[in-house]
Amino acid sequence: MSAMFEELDYQPTEIGAISLRRRRDLRLGQDVLEIKLGEEFLMTSAFTASEVALARLGVAACGGDALDVVVGGLGLGYTAQAVLASDRVRRLDVVEYLKPVIEWHENGLLPLGPVLTGDPRCRLIRGDFFALTASPEGYDPTTPHRRYDAILVDIDHSPEALLDARSTSFYHPEGLRGVRRHLKPGGIFGLWSNEPPDAEFTARLAGVFAEAWAETVVFDNPLQGKPFTQAVYLARV
Repeated sequence: MSAMFEELDYQPTEIGAISLRRRRDLRLGQDVLEIKLGEEFLMTSAFTASEVALARLGVAACGGDALDVVVGGLGLGYTAQAVLASDRVRRLDVVEYLKPVIEWHENGLLPLGPVLTGDPRCRLIRGDFFALTASPEGYDPTTPHRRYDAILVDIDHSPEALLDARSTSFYHPEGLRGVRRHLKPGGIFGLWSNEPPDAEFTARLAGVFAEAWAETVVFDNPLQGKPFTQAVYLARV
């Protein structure tokens, strides 16, 4: 293929074909990695400020040291990398539904793959994050009922814009109570959203958790010529 565009991998999955692409963006003056599910963009390396903010804000909201963290959704790895950047983190379990995404990291096809797989604190777990949340056994396949200091989620575009029907109930009280069950006392639930903060969803969180709030993440989008606003929701047990 042209040096301007290359499809690095393309595989069918249970929820549609997934592809990893690299292209040269002349407006940004850089190579951009993109993950697509069908015709839908899941993640791009061009804009990662809010994915990183999810990790930093979530870890910062936790008390104490030797933190055990779960990240739901691996993607290009920016949230997981930012979690591991904190020396307060003892353990990170990253739950990813799509096998090809884990393979891209394990075989070094993605730049952050060696960073994640080379850190002994980090484990990549293939599984359905939403099903594991609903299960009393939780996320750790070797230690059922393990509880965590933080559960940080970056899977759907927002609580209203879902990738598929598996997560429909997750953003409602029953699903959120499932998250709460897997957190230690004082633990933090964090959620990334491609949209600005939504007061209705924040109130929904507050109905399940002891404390809930939304952080605004604003970054420059040169492709649109204006700032772009996303959200990180946080809630405490």
